[in-house]
Amino acid sequence: MWQPSEGRPRIANLGGPISAEPRINDRIRVPEVRLVGPNGEQVGIVSIGDALKLAQESDLDLVEVAATARPPVCKLMDYGKFKYESAMKAREARRNQAYTIIKEIKLRPKIDPHDYETKKGHVVRFLKAGDKVKVTIMFRGREQSRPELGFRLLQRLAEDVTELGFVESQPKQDGRNMIMVIGPHKKKAEAKAEKAAAKARHDEDPSEDQASAADETLVEDEASVSDAVAAPQE
Repeated sequence: MWQPSEGRPRIANLGGPISAEPRINDRIRVPEVRLVGPNGEQVGIVSIGDALKLAQESDLDLVEVAATARPPVCKLMDYGKFKYESAMKAREARRNQAYTIIKEIKLRPKIDPHDYETKKGHVVRFLKAGDKVKVTIMFRGREQSRPELGFRLLQRLAEDVTELGFVESQPKQDGRNMIMVIGPHKKKAEAKAEKAAAKARHDEDPSEDQASAADETLVEDEASVSDAVAAPQE
């Protein structure tokens, strides 16, 4: 039987679990197939021998693209090139995929005004970037008997950033902590696109966006800010 031309992958039948790879060339063991040409043209139902002969004459592979059809559908193509292009497309899709990030900010119930403004600034930047924010109020000692202090602080923070985000998970007690999750109004992909556009504008005129660039500079306190990567966003 005819074998794939040099340089194209050979797929050996080693038994065991069914491979995700389609059957190609002489691995297609059916009497006839519905053949599709290299440009998508319908050739019709032909014997497997004639299909392999056409593949050999065209210096292409015969690839089974619909094994459950009756008869199976096969296409003439350069299988090695097809696999390479598919891998490149998958790689590009992963590169452009936007991930939702959960940032965590930790506050004390009796936080002073300056520290509150600093922490709120972190929340604002996270939400502008399309990230979720987990806000944790940490109670210590006698503070545990005053959960209303933490609740009011979380409500205040939610109201201060209402234009950028919404309360996705209402405040709830978790041991000595109280936790609330704020979700962004802006999707991660949108924030990423806006950031790229701003960078392009800055490259054209560096002086134009100095103020906004400075505002986006993030200095994270390791004791109070942590990241957790969640699932890809659609």
